Amino acid sequence: MDEALLRTLTPEVIGVLVRRGADFAAAEDAFQDSLVEAVRVWRDDPPRDPKGWLVTVAWRKFLDATRADASRRRREVAVDAEPEPEPGEAVDDTLRLYFLCAHPSLTPASAVALTLRAVGGLTTRQIAQAYLVPEATMAQRISRAKRTVAGVRFDRPGDVATVLRVLYLVFNEGYSGDVDLAAEAIRITRQLAAITDHEEVAGLLALMLLHHARRPARTGPDGRLVPLADQDRGRWDTGMIAEGVDVLQKALARDRLGEYQAQAAVAALHADAQTAAETDWVQIVEWYDELVHLTDSPVARLNRAVAVGEADGPRAGLTALASLDPALPRHTAVAAYLHERDGDPATAARLYSQAAQSASNLAEREHLTRQAARLNARLRG
Repeated sequence: MDEALLRTLTPEVIGVLVRRGADFAAAEDAFQDSLVEAVRVWRDDPPRDPKGWLVTVAWRKFLDATRADASRRRREVAVDAEPEPEPGEAVDDTLRLYFLCAHPSLTPASAVALTLRAVGGLTTRQIAQAYLVPEATMAQRISRAKRTVAGVRFDRPGDVATVLRVLYLVFNEGYSGDVDLAAEAIRITRQLAAITDHEEVAGLLALMLLHHARRPARTGPDGRLVPLADQDRGRWDTGMIAEGVDVLQKALARDRLGEYQAQAAVAALHADAQTAAETDWVQIVEWYDELVHLTDSPVARLNRAVAVGEADGPRAGLTALASLDPALPRHTAVAAYLHERDGDPATAARLYSQAAQSASNLAEREHLTRQAARLNARLRG
């Protein structure tokens, strides 16, 4: 069976069942049953229309399950042998499923898991391995999420911003287990971009592409984290960069700026520089000004302080940093970097050591520890 095709068809088929009246949990269960049947049948008798076949079988599985439940009233539904999707059906149904998986009643973790399962077509085991949790734990999380959205009906447009936040969370998980979540987020966001005309969907896709293009250079042969300024730019994926820039330019041309477009513009300026020294930090500061105006995000302000330090000097960066909460993640690491650039290695070494203690992952902790050791060795020498 074509696994890539099945992953693409997953949200389309589940979306059809939900629109026909199945609640989400029942629709997802029926679809899984139809996949079991497909494994048994397709090798010897592949269907002309895989989606139509899956819709037919899944709907029958749903009806069988419904009729088997004596506490629920019977439904009389006419089902064609192999129904052809109506014009626009796949678009409407799949988009509805995106909004369902990003329902505001779900926690971010549950929304991400449900999106990977129902929209991404991943198995519970794959999602569990990606998040480094037992399969039973992930199954419970998905089951709770399905119960939460059971019975939800969409009588008005969903919140695109919520969908994008969920996809952004998936992308930021990066890679673990046997599922590349960053690549998976790009695949799902491409799908969303193909079925909805929204500039921020394009902005998020551009942002993902531009960041992912730098991935081969982010770690050295020994697995150590390589900061952006020290990366071998020859290892960046120029094709992915070109695609990201093209997607971004088309989104910006619509003159409806959003936070993902602004972030993508910053990433594009980094990608455009042949060397770290050629980075246009003045423009980057301007884009961060736009981002702060749009979101008033402390993280955006922190990143702006770094950019100001590069554009106007470390003292200016430290001044911008002073107005921010020191408890903000990466605040201490940024302060260490700016103090080092300002010629104060003792303070920088101390701050790098502090930052290492609160680092969110092992690679970052090791990088910050090495920075502190490097400066302490210089001070001793």
